Amino acid sequence: MRRDVWPALAPLIVMALAAPFINSSSTFATLTLASLAMGGMLFIMASGLTLAFGLMDVLNFGHGAFIALGAFAATAVYAAHPGGLGVFALALLAAVVVGAVAGLAFEKLLVAPVYGKHLEQILVTLGGSIVIEQLLISVFGSQPLDLQPPEILRGAITWGTVSVETFRLVALGLGLLVFAKLQWLLSYTRVGLLIRAGVENREMVEALGYRIDRLFVAVFMGACALAAFGGALWGFFQNQARAGMGGELLVLVFIVVIIGGLGSIPGCWIGATLVALIANYAGFLAPKFALVSNIALMVAVLLWRPRGLLPLGAK
Repeated sequence: MRRDVWPALAPLIVMALAAPFINSSSTFATLTLASLAMGGMLFIMASGLTLAFGLMDVLNFGHGAFIALGAFAATAVYAAHPGGLGVFALALLAAVVVGAVAGLAFEKLLVAPVYGKHLEQILVTLGGSIVIEQLLISVFGSQPLDLQPPEILRGAITWGTVSVETFRLVALGLGLLVFAKLQWLLSYTRVGLLIRAGVENREMVEALGYRIDRLFVAVFMGACALAAFGGALWGFFQNQARAGMGGELLVLVFIVVIIGGLGSIPGCWIGATLVALIANYAGFLAPKFALVSNIALMVAVLLWRPRGLLPLGAK
């Protein structure tokens, strides 16, 4: 069996190992479906970081701030006319637009001067995230804001004894859609070819007349837009938007990226799914272990595959 097949099978292996310890088949199915939905949201947030980190070599510790920014952008739009699917879609679109525009300003002001300087990137982007978080607090207050999904998405879908929240299934569908679009963009389009070529040999691509710097700015904007989109979904999932939510999720997002492999979209999806499965299974079987389950998962994966499950360019 090819070496890269085993990482792809890792979520199925985890499911198979957990199934015998969960006596009820309906509970197992509910936990698994809920985990896949959670994984879809984590993937959307982490995919932006793996693009910026893996393709542009930018350590953006301000990624979490864009997650919170997306949640508040969605809240600002949805609070005006809550309840409808149209406004829900508009709120998600607003999060994407705000994330992209803020990402452009963030790149120009903070990231551009420190390309290739990792220590400076960490300090500058971390400082930028603190500024954004404080701005959110000054505008929206320090208390969580209510963010309920539309009425039609608040119920649950039941198959026999298995019940899953409708919103979780929507989140899973959106996660799969983003995964498919990113794979298509990076693997089958001219833009994706230029991005990958620019990562491998920037000088050669620029010698052919292409402005790689502009392309990389667009990649960074897209990364921030994905963070904001995922943050909006997470806000609806948690029924609230908080200025500190991005910082809390940033550690989890970094774990997903490290497990999956830098710059790898398929690896990011597998990593997000594994993190969600382990978190939910451990939360059900051993709640105390759940607090460190994702750290333990990351350590186990790195001992097996030091570059992550499916790093960019893996064969």
